[in-house]
Amino acid sequence: MTESRFFLSLLLEPQLSLRSLKLAIVVGTVLVAINYGDLILRGDTEKIEWYKIALTYIVPYCVSTYSAIMNSVRKK
Repeated sequence: MTESRFFLSLLLEPQLSLRSLKLAIVVGTVLVAINYGDLILRGDTEKIEWYKIALTYIVPYCVSTYSAIMNSVRKK
């Protein structure tokens, strides 16, 4: 199996994706609460930059997925 196929097979592994998703939800929610909690609690959602909130969830997902894949590659 070539490296790219091995990488892709890991990327599409359901357990890895689910673990990364769970982590991204927890970490992203904590970061959104820290960064935007006051605005959300006041109901002042017009000042919220929604794309930044989306990135707050996407980045931990990508980092977790990448770390898990690199760990698997090193063990191979």
